[in-house]
Amino acid sequence: MKDIQLDIVKNIRPNLEFSGSITVNYAGNYDSVVLNTQILDSNELMLFTSLNGKKISSRSSRLFISRDSMQQNRAVFSAIITFEPQKRHDVKFRASIIEQHKEVESDVFFAELA
Repeated sequence: MKDIQLDIVKNIRPNLEFSGSITVNYAGNYDSVVLNTQILDSNELMLFTSLNGKKISSRSSRLFISRDSMQQNRAVFSAIITFEPQKRHDVKFRASIIEQHKEVESDVFFAELA
């Protein structure tokens, strides 16, 4: 199994909340996990709505998850994209393990927004 695994639904619909998870199997110590997102060919951002069951409201392209929030080395998040796309967009998700201010491992996942 990979050191970090990102799982999200493949098809994202506008104005419908979706969820995903990040699992860390990294053998070393790490400080945090960062989830970067990009709606390709767009300037729009997604709204993160929860992290491990706790409500948040951060319209951002980045979600910071401290190691203390990684229950059993796993984090579950939900988000929503609130704009109406005029065409199909790919959405790139990149989860990175951060150790002493450096990225040590990452995983990339692509979903489709239509």
